[in-house]
Amino acid sequence: MVEDIVRSFGFLTLGTRMKRIGERLQADTQRIIDEAGLPIQAAQYPYLAAIDRQGPLTIGELTMAVGISQPGVTRTVAQLAAQGLLEVRQAPGDQRRRTVALTPDGRQLVEFSKQHIWPRIEAAVKDLCKDLSGPLLPQLAAIEQGLAATPLDRRATKIEEKVA
Repeated sequence: MVEDIVRSFGFLTLGTRMKRIGERLQADTQRIIDEAGLPIQAAQYPYLAAIDRQGPLTIGELTMAVGISQPGVTRTVAQLAAQGLLEVRQAPGDQRRRTVALTPDGRQLVEFSKQHIWPRIEAAVKDLCKDLSGPLLPQLAAIEQGLAATPLDRRATKIEEKVA
C-alpha cells in the first residue's frame, strides 16, 4: 500500500491536508445539491447566505464576509448574476462601488436551501464529527476516515431515513 505522504508529514502539510478535507466536504455537499437538482455550486452558497443574512453588500463587504479574495468574489458574483440569482448595481452616490443583492430567484433558492439542503448538510457534518475529541491531527484523520467510510450525501440519507 502506498503511504499517504500528506498525512504522514503531520503539521508540515496541515494546509494541504485541510484543503483535501475541504475539497472532499465540498464534493460530498455538491452531490447533495445535485440530487436536489439545484443550479449552484457548493462553494457559491456562502455568498448567497451572507447576502441573505446581512442584506445587500458591496463587493468589499462580501469579500470580508466570505473570506475570499476580491477577484474570487467578483468572479463568483458574476457567475451568480449570470444565473439570475444575484443582482449587481452601482452603489448610490459612488460609481466605483457595486452593491450585490439577491434576486427573487436567489431568495427562492436560499429559502428552499434553508429548509431542505442546509439542514441535511449540517446533520451529516455533525454526524461525521460526533465522536471527535483530542488533538487536532487525530481529529483530522478521523474526519478523513469518516468521509472515506461514509460520504456526507450517504450520511444525510441515513439520517433522514432514521427520522422518517
